[in-house]
Order: sequence, then structure tokens, then C-alpha cells
Amino acid sequence: MGSPADLLDIDSELSDAELATREKVREFVDRRIRPNIARWFADAHFPRELVPEFGELGLLGMHLDGYGCAGRSAVEYGLAVQELEAGDSGIRTFVSVQGSLAMSAIHKHGSEEQKQRWLPRMATGEAVGCFGLTEPGAGSDPASMTTRARFEPGSESGDSGGEWVLDGAKRWIGMASFADIAIIWAKVAEPQEGGGERDRVRGFIVPTSALGFTAVPIEPKLSMRASVQCDITLDGVRVPADALLPEHPGLAGPFACLDEARYGIVWGTVGAARDAFEAALSYAKEREQFGTPIAGFQLTQAKLVDMALEITKAQLMALRLGRLKDAGRLEGHMISAGKLNNARIAITICREARTVLGGNGITLDHSPMRHASNLESVRTYEGTDEVHTLVLGRHITGLAAFR
Repeated sequence: MGSPADLLDIDSELSDAELATREKVREFVDRRIRPNIARWFADAHFPRELVPEFGELGLLGMHLDGYGCAGRSAVEYGLAVQELEAGDSGIRTFVSVQGSLAMSAIHKHGSEEQKQRWLPRMATGEAVGCFGLTEPGAGSDPASMTTRARFEPGSESGDSGGEWVLDGAKRWIGMASFADIAIIWAKVAEPQEGGGERDRVRGFIVPTSALGFTAVPIEPKLSMRASVQCDITLDGVRVPADALLPEHPGLAGPFACLDEARYGIVWGTVGAARDAFEAALSYAKEREQFGTPIAGFQLTQAKLVDMALEITKAQLMALRLGRLKDAGRLEGHMISAGKLNNARIAITICREARTVLGGNGITLDHSPMRHASNLESVRTYEGTDEVHTLVLGRHITGLAAFR
């Protein structure tokens, strides 16, 4: 039986394979995440023991082809992260950082040797990656990053191919304190035709064990507590010449990865909203006031109806984007529309669901307020409401309002 929030029988639009993927991940969430998430959230603990289990389920880089990745469809990936986020946004974030950001960067922009070396190990969870783009002073405007990389040629004897030296800082980098590698984006001065140099953003695979690399978890946090976000310092970090991601230089490189993560958020936020709605509905049927379950009161029913309508619309948007992505027709402004709408309605639904629970809703016995807290982060990362609004404004008017 589908969720009461599925007012239009959207489940009937899903194939048997898609439904099977959803049920497999839903069972995992019910068994491994729901019984523990309140404690993990309260203790600000990310359960690293889940990482190899994600690998066994084929969740890490599941939408990528080859190199030990599952190669599943965009819709199947969306359904999987939706179920993970119904458990908790912080848990889903690990899968997004690993697969849609770090692995995607290597898959899209790496050399064949880099892909062969890292992707199979990352797909199983043996190796963990993070994605260093955001900086203390460069969030919504990554073009203003100050992290730099310079190349130092090797010796004339030919026994060294040279090294890249990285200096700078990154902030809000998920999993950096226990990752094995970091995808670091930095500006490089490159020669221009006709003389002179220009800065261009390039990506590097940086072992977190490298001298001068430091990652410190950001604490305390009021959101995403069952996840880890870090400050990174790069102080003369040296990596070999082949650490450079050779393909697609410029900001188009990280942006292509961000689009993958944003696509996952379109689905994931629906999972958080649905879980909060179902918690409120279940509570409303059992909680009695004035001699009747509060689900029987008009104002409560109005809240539940509004939540179900928005979840149904958000699910349709996610499915539409998934079908477009599988057909190779998904465009950037479409992802912005999905991220903006679904993150915005999800946090509203979770807050409203908390009101149905009354005072009990502020405890970790119930999920809505935890989801709402997490969604403050989800609504902010991978593009704020304001940035996605301006992306859509540019698409509609043809005029860029960023500067």
C-alpha cells in the first residue's frame, strides 16, 4: 500500500525494477536507521559502520556506469535517496557526497587511471571521498574562491614529473575528517594565447593524509547532526602531477557535479516531507482531545490535506525530472526549479507536521522537528533559494541578476 500522501497513485507510474529498488532501500532504512537515528542525532554521531553496507546495497555511485558502479537509472537513484532521507538528511548526505560529488567528479573529469584506481574502491565504501569547493568567503559565488594551486616542475634528471602545491581553505565540506581523498577545486594561473596568464578553476585528487592537509569538524551544529561537515586547511599541500583532473577545466567541472547532487536533493526532500507527514498523521489518529482523535478536527485535517497535496506535487516534479534525466533531456534550470520548490515545501511541511504533534513534537521521539532542522541545511547547500530563484529568473527573462 502506498503512502496516504500519494493522492494521484504516482506509484503506478513506477516500473517493477524501480519499485524493487525503493523497497530494498526502505527496508534498510527501517532496519538500520530508524531505530538508531534519534540517538545518532542527539549525540552528533555519523555511523561510519553503515558505509560498507551502503556499498553492499549498490548505493555509492549507483547512477554511474562501469568501474564497479551499479549503473542504475536516474529514477532508481532518486527513489533510493528519497528513502534514505526519509530516515535522515544527514545519512542521505553521505551517499550524495560520495557518489554525486566525489565519485562523479572522477567519473566525469578524471583520467582512465584515476577512474580505475579510485572508483571501484569508492563504490564498495572501502575508500571515502569528499568534495572541497565551498570556502569561508565563497559560498554562492565559487568564482571568488581564493584557494590556489601552482605547479613546480620536476628535476632535470627526469625522475620526477613535478608536483602541484595547494594553499587555501574550504568550509562545510562533508566527511572531510574521515575521508581518504578530497576533490579540491583551486585556481591555477594558465598561459593565454598572445601572452599573459588567466586564472582557471581546476580539480585535484588530494589524499587527506598529505602533509599540510587538515580537516576539523564544525561543532556544535543545530542541523545535520548525524553527519559531519568540516573546515579544511591546505597549507602547502603537495600532490603529484597526475593528481590533476584533466577533463573539463573551469567552473563547468564542479558545477556538473553539483547538478548531480541537486538532482538527488529534489528527491530526498520529498522523503523527509513524507516521513514528517506520516508521523503527524499517525499521531493525529491516536491522540485524543475533547473526546475524539485530533485527526477528526477540521483544522487538523486541513493541515494534513495541505501537506499531502504539496508532497504529491513535489513527487510529480521529482519523477518528471528523473524521466528527463534518463532521456538525456534534463537542463540546469529544471534542476533549479526542483531544488527550489521541493526543499522549500519540505521544510514547510515538516514545521507544520510538528504543530500537529504539539509539545511532544519538540522531542526526538518524533521525526518532524529533526527533519525541519536538517532541511535548514539542505535548503542552503547546493544553491540557496535566492541563487536558484535568480537562475530561474535568468532563464525566464534572459537577463542575469547575479551582478
